[in-house]
Amino acid sequence: MNNKISLKSYFKNLWELYGVFFRIGAVTFGGGLAMLPIMERELVDKRSWTNREELMDFYAISQSTPGVVAVNVATFLGYYRGGIIGGIVATMGVVTPSVIIITIIALFLQNFMDIIWVQKAMAGINVAVAAMLSKAVLTFAKRSIKKVLGFLIFITAFVCMHFFKINTVFIIFGSALIGIIYFVISTKHNLKKTKNKDNIK
Repeated sequence: MNNKISLKSYFKNLWELYGVFFRIGAVTFGGGLAMLPIMERELVDKRSWTNREELMDFYAISQSTPGVVAVNVATFLGYYRGGIIGGIVATMGVVTPSVIIITIIALFLQNFMDIIWVQKAMAGINVAVAAMLSKAVLTFAKRSIKKVLGFLIFITAFVCMHFFKINTVFIIFGSALIGIIYFVISTKHNLKKTKNKDNIK
C-alpha cells in the first residue's frame, strides 16, 4: 500500500513538474532571463519549490554551462525536485510549447511575417521582452552585488563586454577565479582571527 502511495505521489510530482514548466515555456518570450519573473512567481511564490537565492544560483550555473539558459534552469530545477527523471521531464515541459509553436509557424512561414497584425504583435512583444529583461537585470544586480568586490566585478565585466568586446566566456571564468581567490583569502583571514581569539583566551 505504501509503495503504491509513494509511486503515485512520485508520478504526480513528475506530472506537476511537466505542467508547471510547460506553462512557463508557453507564456515566455525573449529567452531565459525574461523567464526570471515568471519562474520566481511560479516556483518561489506559489509553490516554494526553491528560494530566490537558489534560483539565482541556477541561473548563474546555466549562464556558465553550454546550452539555452531556460532549458538549463529547467533541467537543474527538475533534477533538484525529481532526480534525473525529474530533470528530463522539466526540460521536456519547457521546450514542448516552443516545438509546437515553431511547427505551426513553419507551416505558414512564407506568408506569416507579411501579415500586418503579426508585425504589430511582434513589435509589442519586443517592447514587453525589453521590460522583462530590464527587470531581470535589476533583480540580479540587487541580489548579487552585496559587497564592494561584487560591484567592481560588475563594472569591470560591463566595460570589458561593452567597450572591449571581450568574449563572455573569459569574463565568466575570470569572475569565477576572482571569487575563488577572494573566498580562499577571506577564509584564511577568518581562521587567523579565530586563532588569535583563542590565544587571547
